[in-house]
Amino acid sequence: MKIDPQFITPEVLQQLAAELRASRKYRALELPDSILHDLIAQEMVRHGSQKKALDAVRDKLHNIVAPYLGDPDYGSASKKLSAAQSAGTESLRAACLEVLTEHASTRERISLLDHFYPRLWQVTGKPGSILDLACGLHPFGLPWMGLDTGVRYYAYDIHKPRVELINSLFQWTNQAGQAIHEDILVNPPLISADVALFFKEAHRFEQRRRGCNLPFWRSLKVRWLLVSLPSKNLSGKRNLIERQRHLVTSILAGQPWPVVELVFDNEIVFCIQLH
Repeated sequence: MKIDPQFITPEVLQQLAAELRASRKYRALELPDSILHDLIAQEMVRHGSQKKALDAVRDKLHNIVAPYLGDPDYGSASKKLSAAQSAGTESLRAACLEVLTEHASTRERISLLDHFYPRLWQVTGKPGSILDLACGLHPFGLPWMGLDTGVRYYAYDIHKPRVELINSLFQWTNQAGQAIHEDILVNPPLISADVALFFKEAHRFEQRRRGCNLPFWRSLKVRWLLVSLPSKNLSGKRNLIERQRHLVTSILAGQPWPVVELVFDNEIVFCIQLH
């Protein structure tokens, strides 16, 4: 028996969200209310009890937070980056590289850094403003992006310690912009920008809520949306290019947006011209 949506009150959502937050696994992340309330409401409609709903939410959170992909010790990283900032540009660059190695998604891109961004900007033009959506540790690639410090860079993530560290990075590098603690699926950005980066997340969005990518992409006030997906699995043994092409082409079916495809060693980027 499913739960009638009218019984999913704000009080119930707060109570169950507090239960999830109290777990050791998620306590330090300080996840936004928006993501917890959205997942709880979604799963309560599907399941016949609060217990089953919470079990399903935990499964989805495990995929969304993805602890198996790695994460730095944020306190230690902050101290190292602060010390490196005082020591000069090359030291800060080395400290950023160390942060990038802590997560599988950004670690896979390290060998590409010197030519990755020039190829992106060759398609879009060098942006004057960027939205980095579900950014993870990607903003620590700033030293390789070739951007002026006046470029407005807005990074969105659900991990509060990560958001705080990125804001410190922007301060240390004098980069215009801000890191924002938000669930972009529930509350898409309202900021207009030249380019939105949506790196290695579209497939996980589909797992969270099937069919959510197209309405999310339509909501963005950007000229270019750059959607990247891994071209190999984590072990590097399985080629995923055709699977990722199928995902993106199925999302874009019937849309008038031109697409330029860039293939790198471990990643495929779909440059979608929205406006």
